[in-house]
Amino acid sequence: MTDVTDDHVYLSLAEGHDDSDARWAFGTGFEDPLHGVDTSVPAGTDAAELAAACTALGDDALVGAQRLAEWCTRAPELEEEVALANIGLDLLGQARLLYARAGQVDGSGRSEDAFAYFRDATAFRNVRLAELPNGDFAFSTVRLLVLSCWRLALLTRLARSAADPVVAAIAAKGVKELTYHRQYAADWAVRLGDGTEESHRRMRAALDAVFPYVGELFASHPVLGTDPADLRGEVTGVLRQVLDAAGLALPTVGSLPGSGRAGDHTAHLAPLLAELQSVARAHPEGAW
Repeated sequence: MTDVTDDHVYLSLAEGHDDSDARWAFGTGFEDPLHGVDTSVPAGTDAAELAAACTALGDDALVGAQRLAEWCTRAPELEEEVALANIGLDLLGQARLLYARAGQVDGSGRSEDAFAYFRDATAFRNVRLAELPNGDFAFSTVRLLVLSCWRLALLTRLARSAADPVVAAIAAKGVKELTYHRQYAADWAVRLGDGTEESHRRMRAALDAVFPYVGELFASHPVLGTDPADLRGEVTGVLRQVLDAAGLALPTVGSLPGSGRAGDHTAHLAPLLAELQSVARAHPEGAW
């Protein structure tokens, strides 16, 4: 890992990632990432497994986006409110593409709206860290840092995977976005950890609250040829680099029983989905 010496820790984290266009609307470009991509399921790839992987990754992104949207009107500053909203929009865009691919290959023909708005909490397969309530800004910063580090590592591998060219194209676009997400969260982690006594205390409390859920991210269940267990060293290495710069210790990675991937969720997911899905369920098939 590169030593962190710059005030903006993300400058060293971004090394090795092409973020030449990641500054435009926080990575959201105007080009269709699937233009010219063969949408047929490759030989040797199980369509059911492909659909399940797309659904799970889409659920992570959708639930994470919804939590970030809750910061609108509540963030510490207007600039941060806009930044968090745009990060949420990036994740929402990833969810839409992944859901569309899942409906395409699972034989159901379901739309992205069907995945997002017309499934109950028991059908969601997101990791539980994404669904926890926002807490204070320190908690949301730590969660965003952890999830961005993990998702960036995962999508970087999926972008090189031959298991599905569509997922590879979605992942390649997501890598550019997640590079900025990770940079943004890392910068704030250092500001808060190396800030005032109170901000440091809150970051320590946030780490203690987040890390019991981190072990689930590395549970061994191959995703299109990529095993999340193989990401552990890279992700914890990046987290250690950021936290060292923030004057914070890397906590022990916890492993709570159950798994969001298996449909085991906290009590917080159902209320989140109830709010997210309320308009679509009140006006099914509505268009505006």
